[in-house]
Amino acid sequence: MIASIDGEVIAVGEDHLVVRVGGVGLRIFVPIALKRLRPGDRATLFTSLIVREDLLALYGFETQQDCDFFNLVLSVNGVGPRTALAVLSALSVDAIRRAILSEQVEIFARVPGVGKRTAQKILLHLQGKVSGALGEGMPVTDVDAEVLEALTGLGYSVVEAQAALQAIPREAPRDVETRLRLALQYFSG
Repeated sequence: MIASIDGEVIAVGEDHLVVRVGGVGLRIFVPIALKRLRPGDRATLFTSLIVREDLLALYGFETQQDCDFFNLVLSVNGVGPRTALAVLSALSVDAIRRAILSEQVEIFARVPGVGKRTAQKILLHLQGKVSGALGEGMPVTDVDAEVLEALTGLGYSVVEAQAALQAIPREAPRDVETRLRLALQYFSG
């Protein structure tokens, strides 16, 4: 199995990078965040090799934890590599962990290509497999869930909305209107 790749990016595609390793260009499917790499950049990626009857594909991630979560989401019945990659493109590992620990199926349902039924499967399958405290990130509250829903309703991605929520000062009032206003200021600043 190919556990990691280190080489020069020679091309950036819509959903993949081509990385030259030892004179061979490898097509590696990556989350959206890694598309910031440009030809000539050096890339070190943790990879997951998917071998199927009609497929041999590499999926690459910036951290081992991202790769582990990809494989965890991929272990859900009915979730293929493209869907698992979409989840890791739309949600950070911390966001996935928070959604699972707080049982927020709607977070997964907002990922492009993931319907409500698949979102429920992901949540149910990963409960008990993901542990830890909610962490130092944003606390999961009903108010923050409403703000997140409002921001995604306005057209921001789940990742952008979560970044805006995390930028809200800890001492900010806990009402929806104030927190939504502060989150929107994040986008204008």
